[in-house]
Amino acid sequence: MASPGDGDWWRRAVIYQVYPRSFQDSNGDGIGDLQGIIDRLDYLNDGTPASLGIDAIWLSPTFPSPMKDFGYDVSDYRDVHPDFGTLATMDRLVEECHRRDIRVLLDFVPNHSSDQHPWFVESRSSRQSPKRDWYVWRDPKPDGSPPNNWRGVFGGSAWELDQASGQYYLHSFLVEQPDLNWRNPEVVEAMHNVLRYWMDRGVDGFRIDVMHMVLKHPELLDNPDNPDWKPGDPELWRQRWVNNVNYPDVYGAVKGIRKVLDEYPGRMAVGEVMGNSVHIAAYYGNERLDGLHLAFNFHYINQREPVVTPWEAPILALIARHAEEAMPPGAQPCYAFSNHDRPRFASRHNGDGNGPARARAAALLLLGLRGTPFVYYGEELGMLDVDVPEDRLQDPARFYSFGRDPARTPMQWDASPGRGFSSGEPWLPFGQAEINVAAQSADPGSLLSLYRRALRLRRGEQSLHSGAYHELAATNDVFAFVREAQGARPVVVAVNTGLAPAALPLPPGQWRVLESSHPAIAPPLAGEATLPPLGAAWFALEG
Repeated sequence: MASPGDGDWWRRAVIYQVYPRSFQDSNGDGIGDLQGIIDRLDYLNDGTPASLGIDAIWLSPTFPSPMKDFGYDVSDYRDVHPDFGTLATMDRLVEECHRRDIRVLLDFVPNHSSDQHPWFVESRSSRQSPKRDWYVWRDPKPDGSPPNNWRGVFGGSAWELDQASGQYYLHSFLVEQPDLNWRNPEVVEAMHNVLRYWMDRGVDGFRIDVMHMVLKHPELLDNPDNPDWKPGDPELWRQRWVNNVNYPDVYGAVKGIRKVLDEYPGRMAVGEVMGNSVHIAAYYGNERLDGLHLAFNFHYINQREPVVTPWEAPILALIARHAEEAMPPGAQPCYAFSNHDRPRFASRHNGDGNGPARARAAALLLLGLRGTPFVYYGEELGMLDVDVPEDRLQDPARFYSFGRDPARTPMQWDASPGRGFSSGEPWLPFGQAEINVAAQSADPGSLLSLYRRALRLRRGEQSLHSGAYHELAATNDVFAFVREAQGARPVVVAVNTGLAPAALPLPPGQWRVLESSHPAIAPPLAGEATLPPLGAAWFALEG
């Protein structure tokens, strides 16, 4: 099955994250599915201004799975979970996306499988199993304790004792998610062949789950204590994760994945990685750019998990500055303001009730930054976290005192009892009925209408989708920068994070407002613009 052309499409693209369980249910079982996504593709991009106008979708995991971690515990890398459909449905989804010039990214989970995957079942069967070394098994310490002090991301030890064999296996996440051994060439080849399998079916690329943990210290050394830990901090901060996160050998695994992708022109991968800007930049392959095409920078979501990054101009500017300084030549950042693992933007920044206003400014900032933006489903509506009753909670990983269910609730297409999502009981409860596609589609002042206009403008303005980044001097409450491409008019992107109007000195020339989060900015402008409280705007140079 052919993929659309244009090998560097991802450089100019806006990618939309679909959480399949929550996007559209086609059969009334309360769970979103692939046919539901097909049914809603025209909303995403039908080639008209009435659609959102995105370029690609990333599907959170769709593989067969016991759903202990909602698909991130894979039991078969080459099929589709029955909740979502069949391989034929996936093929049809890819075909229908390509017909609309939408690319498709799957969620590749290479660090671990499900404990029900046939590989692990065989690995666990005996110490002499041919697949024993496909996973990370170690003897206990002399006192019977785990092989080292590593902690699981979801809490507790990262080791589980297998009583039958007397050895521990490593699980960086849930007990039911044993870590694969990427130091075994057979594992590497098997996982590379998973990528080839899906690309042969026409998939355009992959979001790679926890790429930063795929290779650990070969001797599995203890992590050192964190001298900065203090009572009240998350338990995970007690140690410095230096031997199992961003261990230098991981970059070799990244380059191996890139070689596989390069066998298929036009394909790409974006890595879920953690760390500072230098760590992130290393996943691109440094100056040779022989690593991943993109690596997520999550610093606009969390300063350090679980600490929310404040919506303050100096901090927003510092994140972009550090990313730009660290990027190897020819590489570009990749930003997201929300995803399936963290509270939604409008809720994270709603402590004073101004989350919805900040969400409008965030739309222009995310789409104005140099890089590839990822939009989480429902962000274009300003969806809020939902207070899920205790008896409806699904997430097994309620780490950092919050679960992830509130940010994963069903997409709201209208205000009907089923919100246009399902004719059955939804797998998670709905949010506020008034936040829905139908209501916002009819309102030119809505957040959805703002996203639609901004996405069209971004596609048409070369400086916005391909231009360089130059930060402008501004006041403490304003973050502003210029995007400029050769032969194209420059565009200024400016955000006022303060609760009072703020002045923005503009570069020389006559500027007009391309788009704004608030209607209070009057063109044409020269010398200085005034941004409304919590407002943002794009300015284009006239003439």
